[in-house]
Amino acid sequence: MFCKELTIRILLIFIGKGVRKMLKGLESVVLGSANAKKLASFYKDVVGLKLTLEAEMGENNENLFAFEVKGSSGFYIMDHSKVKGEAKDPNRILLNFEVDDIDKEVKKLDGKKVKKIQDKYHLEGYGWIVTYEDPDGNYFQLVQVRA
Repeated sequence: MFCKELTIRILLIFIGKGVRKMLKGLESVVLGSANAKKLASFYKDVVGLKLTLEAEMGENNENLFAFEVKGSSGFYIMDHSKVKGEAKDPNRILLNFEVDDIDKEVKKLDGKKVKKIQDKYHLEGYGWIVTYEDPDGNYFQLVQVRA
């Protein structure tokens, strides 16, 4: 029994090391949309992200928009033929955008009438969070960490 447990532990360690070598990190986040141009305009003009690339790709010349998110993986919005309507379960994936001054950013988004899902709250050991909804029904959060 001891040898079997030891073998399992060694295998788990070996498998764990292999996984760490295979996965280097999160390269990007891509939001598919039925109207990428409208959604990209929201994140650029309302949320304030810096648009770094606008392109067409694929056989159908689908729109692709890239945004700069400092110290992070790439963030892209693109037309996707299989995406129809609003997000069915907006709680499934939350985009968290780190900010320096959450109160300032909340005032800006509230002034632009962005739909707020959850007022600002404090999560002990993490920081302040507020949740909004984008035009496709996806939820995104502003977070001021270590506050």
